[in-house]
Amino acid sequence: MSHFFAAISLILAGGLVSLVSARHHLFSRAGATLLISAGCVWGLAAAVTTLMGSVTHSVSFQYLNLFFLAFEMDTLSAFFLAVIFLVCLMAAVYSFHYTQDAAAPVKTAVTAFFFSILVVSMALVVTAANIITFMLSWEIMSLSSFFLVIHDYRKKENRYAGYLYFVFSHVGAMFIFAGFGIFYKYTGSFGFTDVHTLTEGAKILAFVLFFIGFGSKAGVFPFHVWLPHAHPAAPSHISAVMSGVMIKTGIYGILRIYSLLELPAPAFGYLVVAAGVVSGILGVVYALGQTDIKRLLAYSSVENIGIILIGMGLGMVGVASRNPVMAVLGFSGALFHVLNHALFKSLLFMGAGMVVHQTGTRSMDALGGLLKSMKITGFAFIIGSLAICGLPPFNGFAGEFVVYLGGFQGIALDKIPFAVSVAAIIGLAVIGGLALACFTRVLGIVFQGEPRTEAARNRTESGTTMLWAMGGLGTACVIIGVFPGWFFNLSLSAVSALNLGYARIPLAPFAQITGHITLGAFVIVVLVLGMAGLRSWFYRAKPISRSGTWGCGFTRPTPKMQYTGASYAFEMVRFFRPAAPIEEQHPPVAGRFPASTRYESRVHDIAERCMAPGVIRPVQFLFDRLRWIQHGDIHLYIGYILLAIVLLLFFI
Repeated sequence: MSHFFAAISLILAGGLVSLVSARHHLFSRAGATLLISAGCVWGLAAAVTTLMGSVTHSVSFQYLNLFFLAFEMDTLSAFFLAVIFLVCLMAAVYSFHYTQDAAAPVKTAVTAFFFSILVVSMALVVTAANIITFMLSWEIMSLSSFFLVIHDYRKKENRYAGYLYFVFSHVGAMFIFAGFGIFYKYTGSFGFTDVHTLTEGAKILAFVLFFIGFGSKAGVFPFHVWLPHAHPAAPSHISAVMSGVMIKTGIYGILRIYSLLELPAPAFGYLVVAAGVVSGILGVVYALGQTDIKRLLAYSSVENIGIILIGMGLGMVGVASRNPVMAVLGFSGALFHVLNHALFKSLLFMGAGMVVHQTGTRSMDALGGLLKSMKITGFAFIIGSLAICGLPPFNGFAGEFVVYLGGFQGIALDKIPFAVSVAAIIGLAVIGGLALACFTRVLGIVFQGEPRTEAARNRTESGTTMLWAMGGLGTACVIIGVFPGWFFNLSLSAVSALNLGYARIPLAPFAQITGHITLGAFVIVVLVLGMAGLRSWFYRAKPISRSGTWGCGFTRPTPKMQYTGASYAFEMVRFFRPAAPIEEQHPPVAGRFPASTRYESRVHDIAERCMAPGVIRPVQFLFDRLRWIQHGDIHLYIGYILLAIVLLLFFI
């Protein structure tokens, strides 16, 4: 693990260099970008080497002469490390030109510093080998990402987003603490080696507690409330990291705990599939109702976490039903989608970041026609949109196809496993259809048509490193979609660390699946290129003219007559009205010569409506009552420390 620690040391050095040289803006940004990128490349190489070799590395250090900080890198950890380092590499490259505002050099340096800490803490979370190490790394990850969310703290909505994220992070951490408390009660150890000795009842209770705690970080419905507030508030490259990889640490936690418990109870699978179907469908429904492009992408992350959970749940059902093919397809499909979602969601957030950076607005209804002047960004966003909709020949299709195959394996089962498999397949189909509607809406409103306001008129793209990062991620989406075999094998290697009793999973039986995907992708590529060639041939001598589109009988049409985001999606969202209440405001039109009027609609998140009085306000009330502790007197703070030490002496 020496290469791993060297990599994270280099990443930390990048953050420190940025902070120390904050007043030299160009040097600060360049130093952070180069060192963080180099560390990510080094860490990525170490992770992929471990994955391909299927080896396990471990190391431990004594901490305060009382505890041990233990780290272990097996194939499951290495898979998540590869995803973390790959996406963070692209985010670091993207950030160089994205953060070039010379008016705020200190704030830019602080952001780079906390970004480096976030990358390192995520890497430590997925390699932690005992309770102390895991919780220490988890808290550092939550705190560093909190400071990144409130990057632009002068805005009230950003401070609220940070507060909401802080509350849900630590409420979730309390559930994780409770789960680890059960571990310690039965094992008397901070290690993970004896967890399988828990009683069956203790295992079930611990899994539920961990599922709530990790589900809060992953954005599982209804614990996702913080997510659509935090992601739009953070800088776009940080949004890409938070959505692409940070929320996946919650997925890692669920998988790791499941493998440690070694309890093949079918109820685990039923719970996870149900949570996945609900999260997937409602996530994309709420995305359909958004007009803020980054908020839409945030809700779309809830949808894709749902797809990952469906795959994991099918794997758990396969284990409980003694169906090894279903188990392997479910888990490997979920992990494959972890990688794919990290790539195309980061690409979409970076594309949205370019749009916001150049236009100054996140409102889709203020945009339009950007594909004409922002061709690279528009093309990259199209690739990301096709991938997230699960369409071939892009990587989203490859991952979802494997999850579908896992679901169809469950059709041969009987009773509840059969019903769960059918529900998973139907849920995936509904999610895919709604996702297609959602992203045709985004592409149509933002990139096609005519500019709706001056904010979108004559806007061009700039920032070479921003375009490089989007180009790299877009290329990866195409390569994995056309040649998924090697990448799917990496997910199979990660599944072998889940203690399913299958030891080293043979790759040969699954090679035919990826081979068929490659063949189908080639057929699609050849057809598309052939049609493009024929079009070019037939139009080679035809003069091209420009004119306005048909105005439907209006002699003076305006850009305001185009579809809005709300009107495009209204009927689909209204179908889910019980779970997605629609609030409309429109004064009635009256009189022979009516005055100007307005129409406004908003889709409410039912979980946020329920969580506000049940979780957020009670926590806020408690914190308000404890403000007397924070008085600013250093002497009393020292007294708190001494009191804590005295109390600890009673237990040590």
